[in-house]
Amino acid sequence: MAIVGKKFPNLNVDAMNEMGDTFKLNVFEEAKNKGKKVLLFWYPKDFTFVCPTELHAFQEALGEFEKRNTIVIGASCDTPEVHFAWLNTAKDNGGIEGVTYDILADSNRNLAATLDILDAEFEYNDELEDHVLVGDNVTYRATYLIDEEGTVFHEGVNHMPVGRNVNEFLRMIDAYTHVQKNGEVCPANWEEGKEAMGANRNATAEYLSKN
Repeated sequence: MAIVGKKFPNLNVDAMNEMGDTFKLNVFEEAKNKGKKVLLFWYPKDFTFVCPTELHAFQEALGEFEKRNTIVIGASCDTPEVHFAWLNTAKDNGGIEGVTYDILADSNRNLAATLDILDAEFEYNDELEDHVLVGDNVTYRATYLIDEEGTVFHEGVNHMPVGRNVNEFLRMIDAYTHVQKNGEVCPANWEEGKEAMGANRNATAEYLSKN
């Protein structure tokens, strides 16, 4: 279910911070109330393989996101207690010690189900004469970029084995910010400092003639 161009779901979800505090976090309200963009990235499971590489990659780029007035939030369906155990596991032992941004603990899967990003479906079992869940019931590597009004301007979903490129999200934020400020549109492979163009046929023709 694509939600680009729509408001992010207004739901409170359990979250954990580096201090071990469990609290309710509402991604939509984080954007609206703080007047910031939000990058929300979901990963399948704590204590796994590709996942810690991504959490550390987002942590390493945290300063770049902050320069862009953007909050980073991680998320999975693990419990807050499991998050805290992982936060207290050293990096050289597969842990995420040193990660400082908040991590959603959507253990009841309310938000993940609303976003339709769970690896789960029901199939009928003839022997049981009932439907059974097929899949791990954890999230794919879904990513949402949300603007200051709580509107989603990018979403993407990777399969479990494929890690994300953090720099691409920085580029996406730069591009959307340029659109917000200048009213122009950003062509393919646009990066900060490159030429954008007007949203009309003549501007497109002029851009293509030079590129």
